[in-house]
Amino acid sequence: MVRLGNSVLALDSQQTDVADAVRVRRRLGPAAGPRRALARLPRRLRRTAEFVAAADMTFAARENAGIGQTEVLMGIVPGGGRTQYLRERVGRNRALELLLTGDLVAADTAAAYGWINRAVPAADLDALVDTVAEKIAALSPEVIAAAKQLVPPADLTDSLRAENDAWVGLVSGDLPAKLMTSALEHGVQTPAGERDLESVMRDIAAAL
Repeated sequence: MVRLGNSVLALDSQQTDVADAVRVRRRLGPAAGPRRALARLPRRLRRTAEFVAAADMTFAARENAGIGQTEVLMGIVPGGGRTQYLRERVGRNRALELLLTGDLVAADTAAAYGWINRAVPAADLDALVDTVAEKIAALSPEVIAAAKQLVPPADLTDSLRAENDAWVGLVSGDLPAKLMTSALEHGVQTPAGERDLESVMRDIAAAL
């Protein structure tokens, strides 16, 4: 993560791990004040996709980036706010498509759905994020705060509790343990397994 000025927090998905994603998500609530969070997505992203959905703006590399919520293929639902942030971004029907298929979608599709702001050529990604961040950082904190107050995020408190309850109820069952154990045996945490994670998980489920 790189902070630009006092008003902009720029996030790099290539360097953000799960712990960072949690910290980022917490900083995007009402206590974040006028700060804007920008996410840069240069590659595929699955396990910490919630920080992209929670960020104020996200820009992705057209050739290399992809984003997906593959948890259903592991017998669970996404947690950490991912279902709720996703619904806010793309609407209920598209959220259900993305959640229930578990598909990894390309950057252009993610942009068309509203999951991210824009997909641009990889060579232009850094310059675009820097330009957007610098333009926002040049504004007064009062202007940024006013803009955020005029377009506030939804209050997801009850929905986040429901999401957590659903996740806890599923993750403690037999199916996720079987799927995840078999996934590890099939090398899903290797580079090759990660590249084709969705197909690997579907094959594992079909064989159970």
